[in-house]
Amino acid sequence: MIRYFDCDRPFELETGHTLPRLRIAYHTYGELNAARDNAVWVCHALTANSDVADWWPHTVEEGRFLDPSRHFVVCANILGSHYGTTGPLHENPATGKPWYRDFPPFTIRDMVRAHRILAEELGIGRIATLVGSSVGGFQAVEWAVEEPGRIGRLVLIATSAKASPWSIAVDETQRMAIEADATFGEERPDAGMAGLAAARAIGLLTYRGPEGYDLTQQDREEAPAVHRASTYQQYQGEKLCRRYNAYSYHAILGAFDTHDVGRGRGGVAAALARITARTLVVGITSDIVFTPREVRALSDLIPGSSYREIDSPFGHDGFLVEHEQLNAILKPFIE
Repeated sequence: MIRYFDCDRPFELETGHTLPRLRIAYHTYGELNAARDNAVWVCHALTANSDVADWWPHTVEEGRFLDPSRHFVVCANILGSHYGTTGPLHENPATGKPWYRDFPPFTIRDMVRAHRILAEELGIGRIATLVGSSVGGFQAVEWAVEEPGRIGRLVLIATSAKASPWSIAVDETQRMAIEADATFGEERPDAGMAGLAAARAIGLLTYRGPEGYDLTQQDREEAPAVHRASTYQQYQGEKLCRRYNAYSYHAILGAFDTHDVGRGRGGVAAALARITARTLVVGITSDIVFTPREVRALSDLIPGSSYREIDSPFGHDGFLVEHEQLNAILKPFIE
């Protein structure tokens, strides 16, 4: 069941702006033990919510690496999201209307500061294991650098220490698609939906990659009237529009591009050297968002880190699909 924490003080953003109010939506599974040493915190990615069991199949189950009978599993919805934490569709107290496009710019570090506020509220001092995949990994690596003594184990899956020019270019292309929708900017929650659908279709190309599409979207007839890959792209765009909004998507993409764990810390290598958590980094063989080379380079810069790889044709989305491989790698490490 979704829960909410309302912060009773203004929340200052790294960009110099201030949110007068901050609401954090979150889910928990299992119980915090008497020693308060069994917390496993999951940082989610782009359009996911705080219900890990909903978007990460076969992970929050007995015998899996997020076993609620052993661990107190926590996931907080990220700042700017559509799923409960303060974002563009929340009320701007200064106007009494939703923020929409006026929602102030924010960063990955702001997301992590909100996580830290919630951790204090829940009475979690030390986090036994911090898990982050994709952009959730941006948050996890930032937290492990900011508070090295708080994190016991760190799991980083298909992620990086800094937003690359490639990932920024993909994000910018998606923002361009949203901004090309003439309705984006109108003060209504369904504005920019055609642009959002196109942006999602663009993003999906990078999440799955050519191998994944060639494996799953082959036409069943020699000369079909409509190509299966075409209807798949349209379906995925429409599917996101049924559950998300263009303002959150646009704002969060902007936050992702701020990710640089070395900013103000002497560079990436110096920042990662601060991590004291026992660390496992996992790449995916066919990932073109965060290539195995990039993910292995991240591992090489974290003291004592070990690197493993998931063999999958499903690209970046392999961490959502290959749950058996992932469990075999993560369960022994976490336990």
